[in-house]
Amino acid sequence: MSLLVVGLSHRSAPVSVLERASLSADAKVKLLHDTLAAEPAAEATVLATCNRIELYADVDKFHAGVAELSTLLAQHSGVALEELTPYLYVHYEDRAVHHLFSVACGLDSMVVGEGQILGQIKDALALGQEQHTAGRLINDLFQQALRVGKRAHSETGIDRAGQSLVTFGLEQLAVHLPVGEWAAGKRALVIGAGSMSSLAAATLARVGVAEVVVANRTAERAERLAEILVASGTGVAARAIPMAGVTDELTRVDVVVSCTGATGLVLTADDVLAAVSRAGLDVADAAGSVRVTERGSAPDPAPRMPEGLGSAPAAGSVDPEVVARLVAAAEAGGRIADAGAARTIAAAPEADGCPVGPDGRAALTGVDASSLELHGTWADQGEAAAQRQPRKSARSQTDGAAPVRLALLDLAMPRDIDAAVHRIPGVRLVDIESLAEASADAPMAADVDAVRGIVAEEVAAFGAAQRAAHITPTVVALRAMAAEVVAMEVARLDGRLPDLDERQRAEVTQTVRRVVDKLLHAPTVRVKQLASEPGGAGYADALRELFDLDPQTVASVSRADAADPKNDDDPGRAS
Repeated sequence: MSLLVVGLSHRSAPVSVLERASLSADAKVKLLHDTLAAEPAAEATVLATCNRIELYADVDKFHAGVAELSTLLAQHSGVALEELTPYLYVHYEDRAVHHLFSVACGLDSMVVGEGQILGQIKDALALGQEQHTAGRLINDLFQQALRVGKRAHSETGIDRAGQSLVTFGLEQLAVHLPVGEWAAGKRALVIGAGSMSSLAAATLARVGVAEVVVANRTAERAERLAEILVASGTGVAARAIPMAGVTDELTRVDVVVSCTGATGLVLTADDVLAAVSRAGLDVADAAGSVRVTERGSAPDPAPRMPEGLGSAPAAGSVDPEVVARLVAAAEAGGRIADAGAARTIAAAPEADGCPVGPDGRAALTGVDASSLELHGTWADQGEAAAQRQPRKSARSQTDGAAPVRLALLDLAMPRDIDAAVHRIPGVRLVDIESLAEASADAPMAADVDAVRGIVAEEVAAFGAAQRAAHITPTVVALRAMAAEVVAMEVARLDGRLPDLDERQRAEVTQTVRRVVDKLLHAPTVRVKQLASEPGGAGYADALRELFDLDPQTVASVSRADAADPKNDDDPGRAS
């Protein structure tokens, strides 16, 4: 076994790199065929999810394999190799097996113990089988990974160590409330109808939302998902809409979950801003200040709307009354949110102006700096601020802020929803990046140790089975040679004793075969046992040398064995 995996994940790379390196369905197929066309690889498959991209291959040369697989990943992901290399990890042979089994058990997931990865592993295996790039090793490995993952979930409480990504995301949206209490009676929009979106829709129905609206580019899939939800027995109302109706639907729903395969944004900041504006929600002006309009009341005749939520305001363009109102609201809540961050206000200022400098930073004229710490990064500098410090958007916007009217959960990679929407008052965004931040502090369950024990045990068993399988073609070739010797000697006996009848000839033939079988039985059983131990691969070579076996015969047995992989196990998808 020369299994090699080269990849990157949420543990090794920032979200921005993962987002750019995501693979489309066509790119995955092309990657697999190009991998097999490369000299070091004999078989391969790719595991690509929103949190990881991993290329698995059976290679005959380690260093050449690493170089070739890394180059192919960069080529097909569209990220330059020199930029991708610092985030790549490499696992070889038993360490590669250990890695995949850990992934299958949810130990390497963003949310420890989540089970959806099993379905994604099954999809990766199916892709390799469909494209005829998965041979004996990949089939055995991924089938065993599915069994190990199921064993971990059935024999331990690893499920309690974390929740599915959907449930965890909803918990981040709900913040201090139980998800069921937070979701009760809400209207939800699910964008996409794939496996993750379907899981999100089912989860929303289970936790008690009143209505789920499904939008998808393929209308039939959206309608089918809506029908399943209605028939689920949860009592949720469900309907399908075309993708063109998403922006209109934003004005009437409370929750949006998006997970599509789109390469660009599905919801821009302007889409969300327009929707909340039409719904009569709080709207941020160009400097990041807030204009409050009640539902049903007329807004200011000339509200200052953000231009793409990113243009810098001109100096002196901020209304002092707006600043005073903002500061008063901040004093009452003890915190002020801006650009996805929050800081504490120590005392109420006397706000009589808000000059804005050319660098986009704002200061309050006449305010004692020692008494007031006001977050100085306005809307046009929000992204830079988010990069300088962790953006825990879901939490920072709840402390002392106005009630959240539109909650957005973006589970896509690359992202479906513009990250800039977190600067719109009344809107809360949870995405893959904020989930990674939140899950970093999640407590590990004691069951994790039990799962690690299962993984170690299964890795040892898999390695032993593969090493034993490696010697099987040699043993088969040895027995074929012995059978040929028996046939030759029986034919020779026929020439010397032509008067033997059929019964006598059969008895002699059977006796010779029994003698050969008994002589070969103990050595072949023992050599399989020895070959299953670490370092036992050399016994196959020893047998070939001792019995002068034809290498072509051994190779032909190996090819026949690989052409008919054992795929009798068909574990179902876990969700």
